[in-house]
Amino acid sequence: MTTRTRRSSRRSEALSRERIIEAAIELLDADGEAGLTFRVLTARLSTGPGAIYWHVANKGELLDAATESVVAAAVPLDPAGSARSPREEIRAVALGLFEAIDGHPWLATQLATQLSRSPWGSVTPRIFEGIGRQVRALGVPESGWFTSTSALVHYILGAAGQNAVNGRTAQPGVDRGEFLDAVSTAWEELDPDDYSFTRAVAGQLRDHDDREQFLAGIDLVLAGVTAIHPPDGQRR
Repeated sequence: MTTRTRRSSRRSEALSRERIIEAAIELLDADGEAGLTFRVLTARLSTGPGAIYWHVANKGELLDAATESVVAAAVPLDPAGSARSPREEIRAVALGLFEAIDGHPWLATQLATQLSRSPWGSVTPRIFEGIGRQVRALGVPESGWFTSTSALVHYILGAAGQNAVNGRTAQPGVDRGEFLDAVSTAWEELDPDDYSFTRAVAGQLRDHDDREQFLAGIDLVLAGVTAIHPPDGQRR
């Protein structure tokens, strides 16, 4: 009886929607969207396709659910007991998304798809809420909420997505330092009359840290937001 109960418990856990989404994320991380098929998923879960279709109707719904799960973990809407300032909270949300996209190479494409094709779903509102609450807390007037939040969201997703692409497209077997050194060297050898600026920053490219550069960009956007939309009490 005990053995039968344990088997039943394991089977129930394997067939839950949460377990299916977890397995889907594991497959996406390993092999990308092409590697996520219901055949492979049923083999991973040791079940039949009918049991999976009971919880998710198709691959599109499964991709949406996997995206929602990762974003929900990266962007908590109610950080318990946080003593951070609004600016610090924005940096924390931004870095959470940066690391989620960096850790899940398929995520950038899915976020772009959801933001453009189904902005009414749970992902877009969660990201906007996570950033927008803090924009409001900065004292930005209501007329500037949407534009300011949109600018931050577009920067975060664009920069984080590009970073993830750069990590995937570097030459196989070449580490990041070697890759950046090769690019910097090529920039330094450009024609000085046509590419004076690019040559001048080549050394900065060689030595930069991706996360620090990303967060510096957040600070630049926030500086612009607060300069254009100062809190009501600071307006002249």
